[in-house]
Amino acid sequence: MRFMRHPRAVATGLLFSLVLAACVPANAPRSPAEMTAAQAAESLARQGQYDQAAQAYLNLATQSSGHADSYRLLAAEAWREEGQLARAAPVLDGIKRQRLSGDEPVRLDLLRAELALDRNDAATALRLTTQPTVAVPAPLQLRLLEWRARAMAASGDHWGAARTRVQMDDQLSGLDHAQNRQQILDLLGQVGVDSLKQRAAAMHRGDRMLPWVNEALSRLGVAVAQPPPELQQPVGTLLPGADANVREGYKVPAQIALLLPNDGNYAAASTAIREGFFAAYIDAGRNRAPRPSVRVYDSQGTADGAVKAYRQAASDGARLVVGPLTRGEVAAIFSQPTLPVPLLALNHPDDKQLPSGEASEFGLLPESEGAQAADHMVERGLRRVYVVISTDDFAQRAASAFKAELAARGGELAGTITLPPGATSYASLIADLHLPASAAATAAPAGPAAAGAPATAGPAGDSGIFISMRPNQARLLLPQLRIARVELPVIATSHVYEGSDDASSNRDLDGVEFCDAPWLFNAQPGLPNHDEIAARLPAARGGAARLFAFGMDAWNLVPYLEWLRAHPGSYVPGASGQLTADQFGRVRRVLIWAQFQNGLARPLGGSLQMDDVPSNAPPATSPAPASSSSSGGSFQSVPG
Repeated sequence: MRFMRHPRAVATGLLFSLVLAACVPANAPRSPAEMTAAQAAESLARQGQYDQAAQAYLNLATQSSGHADSYRLLAAEAWREEGQLARAAPVLDGIKRQRLSGDEPVRLDLLRAELALDRNDAATALRLTTQPTVAVPAPLQLRLLEWRARAMAASGDHWGAARTRVQMDDQLSGLDHAQNRQQILDLLGQVGVDSLKQRAAAMHRGDRMLPWVNEALSRLGVAVAQPPPELQQPVGTLLPGADANVREGYKVPAQIALLLPNDGNYAAASTAIREGFFAAYIDAGRNRAPRPSVRVYDSQGTADGAVKAYRQAASDGARLVVGPLTRGEVAAIFSQPTLPVPLLALNHPDDKQLPSGEASEFGLLPESEGAQAADHMVERGLRRVYVVISTDDFAQRAASAFKAELAARGGELAGTITLPPGATSYASLIADLHLPASAAATAAPAGPAAAGAPATAGPAGDSGIFISMRPNQARLLLPQLRIARVELPVIATSHVYEGSDDASSNRDLDGVEFCDAPWLFNAQPGLPNHDEIAARLPAARGGAARLFAFGMDAWNLVPYLEWLRAHPGSYVPGASGQLTADQFGRVRRVLIWAQFQNGLARPLGGSLQMDDVPSNAPPATSPAPASSSSSGGSFQSVPG
């Protein structure tokens, strides 16, 4: 078995193939006997008989004065593959670099660098892998970067080692990719929080290292700003051709597996997601573009159940797995040594693992809502913000992201309070915030014109309140703020809205703006009508409607996953938001803004401004059935 010799190699597992063919210089003639012997030695190496191959090459070196050093290099490379690099050391010492040609000098340098690292001589390894005048052939560049990164790390240059590994990131796949990414984050963690913050502050937004630094800071417990994604071009431009049924970037696998828990605590959520998935799947049949067959598997809501379901789906021929749902399930699948089938996880792992090159993550994160709320307030001129949240986990996470983004955008945190569960009077907590009263405050405009409207000038004209809590607490809080003569604009996360109109209960929330999924308000043109579906399916009503929209987008993403990863700035106009993928394979959502007006939640601005119809289904006269021809797709359920 081939393996790396250096102790740290286990963490990376990068196995670089030797250049065993066409490696002898052609400027000196070879006899037929020599050519036959060289081919025999090469055959031994290809069969994994490296020790025998090395001996054969050394025999050739003693018989061929014109190619001796080339054969010695091949012998050393064979021993390296055998895991006996130290045995090759004296052979390497006897090679004259000037007698080599082609890529041989670089291969010699790489072997010597690897040997130096084996001997804890990082300085020599660094010198051999950072020669600016040496041209490195493409097949050897990854290997060069690997040894350079290790030499830098061994020299204490953790930042340089991380940057070098980032250069390797898009050239790797599978386990190599996942392990290289983990090493990047481990190296950045050793740089230290203060140094990383300083470096991040000096970087421009497009710097390739900035997302890695932010990821490392997040893992070190630092709340990191999440600048909004740049949405440049919707996916799905119609391609010319018969009936114009297929859109640019549209690509579906032949068979999809959908992994969701059937029973237990997550059964209700699974139902809403599954029904949303198939509602979008059936609706996509209107354009007669190819759709895959879909098989549903029970992931059981457990780590073992998810791994078992994933393996069964792969065995059954799935070409893409959508799911599982819980954070523990996702972490369990991400921790597998290899993912033979690409994955669209419907959550983010609880251990913060990065998805590998074959995986993407899609989830409804409160952190996204908190960051977008901060951006929204700053854009409205509300830079001095009071934060009022509940004790719920989602509220704490949203508030942490809100504060980080507010600080990054130059805003000021004026104060924070957490409402205790079960309490009905918040007067003392409100007093502790020292909020400006109405005589010095500016109320938010009451109608849709509030979107993007700057706050009126005045002592409190740049102040606002951010809240993250459920509707029952918000209905208690808002009247008590008014009793305290506080009339500042209030911006909230989606949790303040139950998902359906209740004018009598929600009049106390009038004026509150919140971010949410566009489908709840029919604000994304071209999607199936929310009200019509909600009238027929209970899973599309109330708070479950967000999960239904999430399920719709789980399907809507399927044809464009590869396109999103390969085209930064592209996005899917989805039911749960505008969907775009970052360099880590995480799907990010951009939500719309709504406001309570006369007790009713209404989108600000009416609807999203999009010039095209939805990306995955041009209009047709009638929907296709769920199961028809190969272009119509089919689905079935597989018991756990």
